[in-house]
Amino acid sequence: MSAFQLPVRVYIEDTDAGGIVYYVNYLKYMERARSEWLRAQGITQRELFEAGIQLVVHRLECRYAKPARLDDGLEVSAAILSHGRARLQFGQAVTRRGEPLCEARVDIACVDAARLRPVAWPPALAEVLARHPSAQPQA
Repeated sequence: MSAFQLPVRVYIEDTDAGGIVYYVNYLKYMERARSEWLRAQGITQRELFEAGIQLVVHRLECRYAKPARLDDGLEVSAAILSHGRARLQFGQAVTRRGEPLCEARVDIACVDAARLRPVAWPPALAEVLARHPSAQPQA
């Protein structure tokens, strides 16, 4: 599957005193890209919440390579690497003009919002995942 791309601009609120993007903000950019990927599939977080479903980060592995700075234009990607009954792994990257700045693997779990226990993907999201054969299904 080709990666979903989200353009992001670095604002003063994203930076530390030296004008460099504070490390946790890369994770925020990635969260936005995953949310916008979901929206591009015709599904909103609000709809999932109303259905009693939450998508939560279960595991995250991140590597920082180079800093982004104030006013930089960045591209944030999100691509499905694999999925299971209630798990989804994204490969994500933040780049500047094609240059990798930060890369991550993010495991997302689908949980029942009331019990915080894993549940199967809702039908609309299961259908989206089924349409992406390049992502490897896993148990």
